[in-house]
Amino acid sequence: MINEDEFFDAVTGLDSDESCEGVSEASFKDAVLFDSKSQKNNGSVPQENGIKKHRTSLPAPMFSRNTISIWSILKKCIGLELSKITMPIAFNEPLSFLQRITEYMEHTYLLNKACLLPDSTARMQAVAAFAVSAVASQWDRTGKPFNPLLGETYELTREEQGFRLISEQVSHHPPVSAFHAESLAGDFVFHGSIYPKLKFWGKSVEAEPKGTITLELLKHSEVYTWSNPYCCVHNIILGKLWIEQYGTVEIINHSTGDKCVLTFKPCGMFGKELHKVEGYIQDKSKKKLCVIYGKWTECMWSVDPQVYESHKKSEKKDNKKQKNEELEGAVNDDADDMPEIQETVSVIPGSTLLWRIDSRPPQSAVMYNFTNFAMALNELSPGMEAVLAPTDCRFRPDIRAMENGDMDKASIEKERLEEKQRAARKDRAKNDEEWSTRWFQNGTNPYTGSQDWIYSGGYFNRNYQDLPDIY
Repeated sequence: MINEDEFFDAVTGLDSDESCEGVSEASFKDAVLFDSKSQKNNGSVPQENGIKKHRTSLPAPMFSRNTISIWSILKKCIGLELSKITMPIAFNEPLSFLQRITEYMEHTYLLNKACLLPDSTARMQAVAAFAVSAVASQWDRTGKPFNPLLGETYELTREEQGFRLISEQVSHHPPVSAFHAESLAGDFVFHGSIYPKLKFWGKSVEAEPKGTITLELLKHSEVYTWSNPYCCVHNIILGKLWIEQYGTVEIINHSTGDKCVLTFKPCGMFGKELHKVEGYIQDKSKKKLCVIYGKWTECMWSVDPQVYESHKKSEKKDNKKQKNEELEGAVNDDADDMPEIQETVSVIPGSTLLWRIDSRPPQSAVMYNFTNFAMALNELSPGMEAVLAPTDCRFRPDIRAMENGDMDKASIEKERLEEKQRAARKDRAKNDEEWSTRWFQNGTNPYTGSQDWIYSGGYFNRNYQDLPDIY
């Protein structure tokens, strides 16, 4: 079996210990020379003012993959679904997909805010901002999360943010991840099941969002549902990797009939629309109540519909001449060039800020472009081993090895775990046994009528008997 160093050398002609392309030597050293005390405690730090402080870096910087070619792997997969294709571990990031979907909760304060707002339109604005913020962490995150093993779980409790979450990999083929989060104060329940379809289109990989997300604001007896936009990673074969989100997201308030329609705009020929999100909130009679606009990588605002339309008309006149000039300079290229957009969101006078993205830690560029929230997701502090289920992602040896910078061990462990999973599936088939989920049950979403995985409860009772041995 070829190890990661040999793979890297073979496809790039470079040594695997070279620093990441585009990252200064100083930044690279800063990422490596982090506090030794944090390293001994896996990055965790003591409590401060009664609130636990989580680690802000990983034990080791990322493995350089910027010039690795995967054409030899993907050239036969154009137009096909990629869930059954084994990818080199160099293209992963040290998180399970169960941990990745937990990043929906990074901006939980928006849900807490929605619970306090007396007006249904204001609540929809907060929910819409939360839906956009849920994909914000994907900006520049070109690494692939590890596919969860069947029966794998992930638990996250954040007392400072006021929630706890449990997720479980409930199906392997097709891969389905179910999650359930709840407010510690009893204000909301947030749940769903996700099964993205990945397809390779020659120069890009597209993730089609499958699955419904449901939010219940218990105090207001309101239920919202929506699905995520499409996500595309460009320049898989040639050029700099970059991410685009596009498609229409409809957030429905099943209690009032209000609807928020958000359009994640495709990049366009010159990148003018890159990262832009525009939409509106309408009531059950289809009257527009407000317009929402911004960028999913930056911030979201709301404004009165009439003010928005007046602004757009004046803006259209100013842009017409500029567009004609740009058409004259259009060029074609083999790579999908990422437009060099310098502008921030142009705020319309009279707008109200709904959400603004948090800044990333200074060492993020050499640590998989993780946010502060993502940095702590695989943290295993002293004492957690006695509390977590043995199926928790934090105990996966391949992810732990990759996080620690040991790519050879990570690759070996990943192959071992996958082979163990295949052997267990064969044993079940031989004995005519069916897989049984532990914390979620297959059912119907009562608000959409679609198939969904519903949390059956009991995880936080800490009864971990009869859990599968998957690691």
